[in-house]
Amino acid sequence: MQLFILGSLITPGIGLIFWTGVVFLLLFGILTKFAWKPILNAIKTREKNISDALASAEGALNDMRELRANNEKILAQARSERDALLKEARETKDSIIAEAKSKAQAEADRIMSSAREQIINEKNAAVADLKVQVASLSIEIAEKILKSELANDDKQKTLVNSLMKDVNLN
Repeated sequence: MQLFILGSLITPGIGLIFWTGVVFLLLFGILTKFAWKPILNAIKTREKNISDALASAEGALNDMRELRANNEKILAQARSERDALLKEARETKDSIIAEAKSKAQAEADRIMSSAREQIINEKNAAVADLKVQVASLSIEIAEKILKSELANDDKQKTLVNSLMKDVNLN
């Protein structure tokens, strides 16, 4: 009896293990065929999507870096062009101012020269006019003196004789 009790203890345990193993293998086979493949496929798909998303993110990051570098280059180029345009504008302004100054100086010199010539011409004309007036006045004075001096015959003879002596001496 002891053996029977022992056998029944052993037998149900072995039978239970056997049937549990069979059920486990059956369940494992069913799960492998119907559940594991879709689950593994879903995991593989998800891994692929994650790796694709990471690759896209890395590509976008590289694109952003390239765009930033290009933007920096464009900004640097725009700054250099702006500086060149400002320099050219300053040079143009300076040249225009210098040209205007030189033209103004030349015009001032021309006006001064013209004014000097006009002053000299007017002075010469005034001197010539003054000479004419002095000569005219001298002739008038001499004429009046001669008329008063030569009104008398004796004075005329004395004047003629003195003039003759002066002419002979020269």
